[in-house]
Amino acid sequence: MIFETLFFITLVVIICLLTMLANKIKIAYPILLVLAGLALSLVPGMPQIKVEPEWIFIIFLPPLLFEAAYSASWKELWKWRRIILSFAFLVVFITACVVALVANAILPGFSIALGFLLGGIVSPPDAVSAQAIMRFVKVPKRFSSILEGESLFNDASSLIIMRVALVAVGTGQFVWYQAAGSFVWMIVGGLLVGLAVAWVMIKLHHYLPTDEKIDVVFTLISPYIMYLAAEEVGASGVIAVVSGGLYLSSRISSSWIVVLA
Repeated sequence: MIFETLFFITLVVIICLLTMLANKIKIAYPILLVLAGLALSLVPGMPQIKVEPEWIFIIFLPPLLFEAAYSASWKELWKWRRIILSFAFLVVFITACVVALVANAILPGFSIALGFLLGGIVSPPDAVSAQAIMRFVKVPKRFSSILEGESLFNDASSLIIMRVALVAVGTGQFVWYQAAGSFVWMIVGGLLVGLAVAWVMIKLHHYLPTDEKIDVVFTLISPYIMYLAAEEVGASGVIAVVSGGLYLSSRISSSWIVVLA
């Protein structure tokens, strides 16, 4: 138990040092973290860390997406909304279809449904990594705004694709109108849940005698409430967190987001 605790503390220290090193040498920190993770995986006798996949989504995804959404420019997102939404949904769907067809053609026994599932996994870029890399790459502002905005929403489209593909793999059939209805509800429901939770948080902050400690708590629990509430009603938790974060960033003049932003 003591060894495992020390191992986790060491990992946290390594992550902090690599992040500071990345800032020092002007390299996006996700690159160093990925390389370090690969290097550690090659060390003989390295302890195996087993985490349930669903816990990864619940623990890490909401705060990371919330910070990325809160830091995004709502004005730029709205300006390029058509391109962003087409990239986030249409392009991800086309990419998943291409991956499904290629995997079905070259991998023996790989069905279209399994290929579609694989496509949903590999098609979207990461929102946090996109923002980190854009800080060190000189590209036109419109390109960075489009890439950062698209990366906020493509996780939702990929997770929706994965859910539909899992149903098709499990049942052996695909009902298009059920999939379409599920797709629409995940987006609309996630949007409504995220906005509702964000609105409630703003009202609580205005009417309750909060201080910095309470603001820290609000910051920590807001993305989790958005994500879990949306998932509970069968909607997209990713859309809920992104929409809630964007709403808070556009409505709060004196920010109480003191931890993540």
